[in-house]
Amino acid sequence: MGPAEALRRIAYLLERDGAETYKVRAFRQAAIAVDELGPGRLEQLASSRRLKDIPGVGDTTAGVIAEAIAGGTPGYLAQLEAVEPRPLSPDVLGLRASLRGDCHSHSDWSDGGSPIREMAEAAVALGHEYLVVTDHSPRLTVAHGLTAERLRSQLEVIGELNEELAPFRLLTGIEVDILEDGSLDQDEELLAALDVVVASAHSKLRLEAPQMTRRMVAAVESPHSDILGHCTGRLLTGKGREPSSFDAEAVFSACARTGKAVEINSRPERRDPPEELLKLAVGLGCWVSIDTDAHAPGQLEWLGFGCGQAVQAGVPAVSVVNSWPADRLLEWTASHDSASAPRRGRKS
Repeated sequence: MGPAEALRRIAYLLERDGAETYKVRAFRQAAIAVDELGPGRLEQLASSRRLKDIPGVGDTTAGVIAEAIAGGTPGYLAQLEAVEPRPLSPDVLGLRASLRGDCHSHSDWSDGGSPIREMAEAAVALGHEYLVVTDHSPRLTVAHGLTAERLRSQLEVIGELNEELAPFRLLTGIEVDILEDGSLDQDEELLAALDVVVASAHSKLRLEAPQMTRRMVAAVESPHSDILGHCTGRLLTGKGREPSSFDAEAVFSACARTGKAVEINSRPERRDPPEELLKLAVGLGCWVSIDTDAHAPGQLEWLGFGCGQAVQAGVPAVSVVNSWPADRLLEWTASHDSASAPRRGRKS
């Protein structure tokens, strides 16, 4: 394993294990610096013990580079590889094995940490058949949300990558903000052209329950939404955040009536919705999408967390939309706005 590959593998494992962003970034930036330097200059610096002259390379990353150049497995990498992920029950493993893709992921086009290609390559390595790229919409400026112009540019990039990565498929999408009045934060023409639209609230989460309910129902009833993302907005770690107040029966009934899915957000700090709400959604006949909301390649492994939530709440495997092949998923999403322009997936 070369130095850059070792650094990226360490970053991946740190992401999988939920390490702090700054730590992951140090290894990814060091990998980029190594790539830019070239092997000849890198070996020259290593032989003269000047690896820390490379911008972004510190004690730990220099040690990894030196050990990789010497032909061994870096000790830090070996230590991370030895950490066994938490074992999953047979039922959870069975559900995880049935999933063909992930409908909620972010790249460095918004607030993710890696290029789309790296996210796609990680998904391929995990055995995914597809990955939906759902970067944020423009109103979420803190996450560098995509304007209509930038989203159109991203669609071109995804189209080019699909030609290279086939038969794996990158599906076009967005995590579109649900605005206070329930409208969606992107041009309707663009939303209609995307393969998958995840609609989520990121602001004004403390609205009174009647207003929050109207807001979410309006978003669900939009012909352009497909999946209701992290519906309560709760956070379980750090300072935490209490779930939003809304009439869950009214919101999930709207999902069932319009054929939209309720997301199980697998991020460890979210695990949204809570079990009682997930059981309510299933009881009302909602589709479910088990997603990672990954912001980095290693986080794509978090699907097992969501599968655990699903099994605990009794979610039938047949209700999980990302257990479907891509073509069936695209037929389902296209049916939500059949009166609008055909989605890209219908033509791919």
